[in-house]
Amino acid sequence: MHVFHYEKSEFFVEQVSLSEIAEAVGTPFYVYSQKHLTEQLNAVEEAFGAVPHLTCFALKANNNPEVLRLFRQLGAGADVVSRGELGYALNAGIPPEKIVFAGVGKRDDEMAFALEKEILAFNVESEQELDALNAVALSLGKQAPVNIRVNPDIDPQSHPYISTGMAKNKFGIALEKAFSVFKKAATLPGIRLLGVHAHIGSQILSIDPFVESARSLRKLVLNLQAEGIILSLIDIGGGLGVDYVQVIDEPPLEPGDVRQPPTPAELLGAVLPELSDLNCRIVFEPGRFLTANAGALVTRVLFRKETSLKKFVIVDAGMNDLIRPSLYQAYHRIVPVEKKAGKPEKVDVVGPICESGDFFAKDRLLEPVARGDLLAVLSAGAYGYTLSSNYNGRPRVPEVLVDGAEFQVVREREKL
Repeated sequence: MHVFHYEKSEFFVEQVSLSEIAEAVGTPFYVYSQKHLTEQLNAVEEAFGAVPHLTCFALKANNNPEVLRLFRQLGAGADVVSRGELGYALNAGIPPEKIVFAGVGKRDDEMAFALEKEILAFNVESEQELDALNAVALSLGKQAPVNIRVNPDIDPQSHPYISTGMAKNKFGIALEKAFSVFKKAATLPGIRLLGVHAHIGSQILSIDPFVESARSLRKLVLNLQAEGIILSLIDIGGGLGVDYVQVIDEPPLEPGDVRQPPTPAELLGAVLPELSDLNCRIVFEPGRFLTANAGALVTRVLFRKETSLKKFVIVDAGMNDLIRPSLYQAYHRIVPVEKKAGKPEKVDVVGPICESGDFFAKDRLLEPVARGDLLAVLSAGAYGYTLSSNYNGRPRVPEVLVDGAEFQVVREREKL
């Protein structure tokens, strides 16, 4: 049984009714399942087996402090892309030696802060960044531990906004130029060259792009070894996709355009043989895979409205709370928290924001709902709260963590 499920006509997460949480904290709110978070990370760890590795959770997906503490307790590190995210990770108790710092635009003060904290590695994305990091490190009397991010020009077959490993993307250094940058890095006094990094995108639903990327990294590492440059880390990035359709036991009213993603065992079973004989520790940076289907956004129906062309269900959550449908045309399954008898109808589920782009679903078959009913927008545990804003003067919503039959507010609703 999925962690989100119906018991008779009532929708639950683990052993807690979403109606009970709504009564306690109001709407809208995010809710996460500790069981699902734990199971997802354990699946990754089991898939690695005895291969030396480090799993670094990508904080961009979900930065809730209790979620981070849970992953720390389970042995994970962190993949961060700003000084702020580095602070979140450190405050959650994640050891600096388990933190990698990525991102194409690190400021000098961010570099200095991370150097002082003695993180595991910087994932350097350009030659100019390498020079800047070398200068910052020397000014502090330190050496910066570095992985160089390469761009293997691989199509991850996902949304163009979350594709990061193609030549037209802003990320990484082109493979044909990477060899000379590695040779330069090996000579810089403020740089301690550790490894190579590649991350080709997000919500990848096929093993093939990962294998192609691993083969590119293998070839590069062997060429560097032949030149006497010995690496100790290979960071394969993240991007493993999730199923946004069959996320509860109930079949969807209409099929969604999402393929079944590979499991961690299937993915790593194909990737690790390409890398395991290179005597390098493998770093893996899952984000969405660990948290997406652990979470839901729960919202209350404010009004029903019908025009000559459309039926609208207007809810109290908006695109400022969950922007993915507007930003990525992302599909999120939406279900009523209390099932009612009646025929499903085709509606647009929209929020109160003063934008026509403020919607969660368009022309979606939805079971009958009325003013005051609750809806659960599923698969909202990744890139939900972290992408939220105060647009239209709206406070960010609370986050709730469920563990079995108990729940706790792990981030309070913002106050006006």
